[in-house]
Amino acid sequence: MNQMCLPMNLEDLIPANHVVRVINNYVERMDIQPLLDKYKGGGTSSYHPKMMLKVLIYAYSQKIYSSRKIAKAIRENIPFMWLSGNNWPDFRTINRFRSTTMKDISEQIFASVLDMLIKDGYINYEQYFVDGTKIEANSNKYTFVWAKSTKRYKEQLEQKVKRLFEEIDELNALEDKEYEGFDLDEMGERSTLTAEKLEKRVRELNEKLAGKPQPKKIYRLIRTLEKDCLERQRKYERYEEILEDRNSFSKTDPDATFMRMKEDHMRNGQLKPGYNIQIGTENQFILGYSVHQNRTDTGCLIDHLEQLKQMNGRVPEKIIADAGYGSEENYLYLQENKLDSYIKYNTYHKEQKRKTKKDPFWTGNWPYIDHCDEFICPQGQRMIYLFTKHGKTKQGYETETRIYECEDCSGCPVKNQCTKSSGNRRLQRNIRMEQFREEARNKLLSDTGREIYGRRKVEVEPVFGQLKWNREFRRFLLRGLEKVKAEWGILCIAHNMRKVAGARA
Repeated sequence: MNQMCLPMNLEDLIPANHVVRVINNYVERMDIQPLLDKYKGGGTSSYHPKMMLKVLIYAYSQKIYSSRKIAKAIRENIPFMWLSGNNWPDFRTINRFRSTTMKDISEQIFASVLDMLIKDGYINYEQYFVDGTKIEANSNKYTFVWAKSTKRYKEQLEQKVKRLFEEIDELNALEDKEYEGFDLDEMGERSTLTAEKLEKRVRELNEKLAGKPQPKKIYRLIRTLEKDCLERQRKYERYEEILEDRNSFSKTDPDATFMRMKEDHMRNGQLKPGYNIQIGTENQFILGYSVHQNRTDTGCLIDHLEQLKQMNGRVPEKIIADAGYGSEENYLYLQENKLDSYIKYNTYHKEQKRKTKKDPFWTGNWPYIDHCDEFICPQGQRMIYLFTKHGKTKQGYETETRIYECEDCSGCPVKNQCTKSSGNRRLQRNIRMEQFREEARNKLLSDTGREIYGRRKVEVEPVFGQLKWNREFRRFLLRGLEKVKAEWGILCIAHNMRKVAGARA
């Protein structure tokens, strides 16, 4: 133990195709000017950002995510020692670099790595296999705030405030004379209650009552308005501002939305705060990523592709995704942007079954009479057009659905097999969506479509398996949408570096 031995250089102890050499090579080649711009200069000298970036990427490639464990590895682990040049940044420095320095530039660094992967021939950036998964946020699972509950509590508070002012009115005739029988402005007849209006009204009331002897009950009611109602009103307004168009958020991490995690659903179906992660792959390399607060994949595709365009400058020619993305809004976006897509819709598999093709009650098998805009049911009854239903998605996209109804189902011998409705059978038809489905069906059933879509099961799903199960990344360490994006970006870069090391081995 106490004898001198060779080699003395740490580099001699690291194999030629080790992932740590790949990371060192790519970071040395990339343009880190955006990273250098984050340092203002002055004060004590900083650790070099290249060294910090190398250490962080390598740590995430080795399932080491805690800043304390990374700092410990730098002192004890040979590849970490080599990457850090025997510098020993502490866990605070590592965490500050990850959460603050990398917060706004992780996408630029990822794009720089992607450019090198294209130049090195690992990817062509032509086919884009997209899918999503949910990752738990760094937040307690019992810190939820629900939009419906906030709305209900706010309405109850408004009624309470109204009752309190009515009691004050009964004790003080000044209010009746001024408002002439109307409710106060903030009570709902002429405007909606807000914290600003309530505060103003209480202040005016205090000014009117100043210096005049009043019953103690009035002062107790005013104190309730000031100390209880006003604070609660401010809290509910703050909740609504955080929620925006979401249905929930976590008090610990307000950017996180409560989602049902698949692994939890199998056990107890518990909701947890988390983020919806979207990635696109080619040859199991990650080409793009985005982090969303939306619980469904359907509403994330357009935003994901727009972020991909901003990150990498362009979008791959072919987009391949499962039925979770097959909406009218997404099909129209892909068509308008001239992107060749292979995306299933929700009834695709059902339509391909022999049972469905022979089912007389499947509306897709019912004949349509074009000149009179009617369908004919299996019993020969006419399905007459009733009206057009207009809808709107959370993203603001407007849809049109035509509603048809059978003339008379009362004496039909097969009504119980045809519909569960107590009235006549109705049929819904979205003409634009039917056209998109036909185009998608023709593409997917073609030889090219079968070959391309068949690759999806060996593309993006195995990548999620690598990240969530093999790399054991199932929960973010940072809080806040921007910091979560930075952390996921580091993980994606680390994954790509491991793929390069595996290809070179």
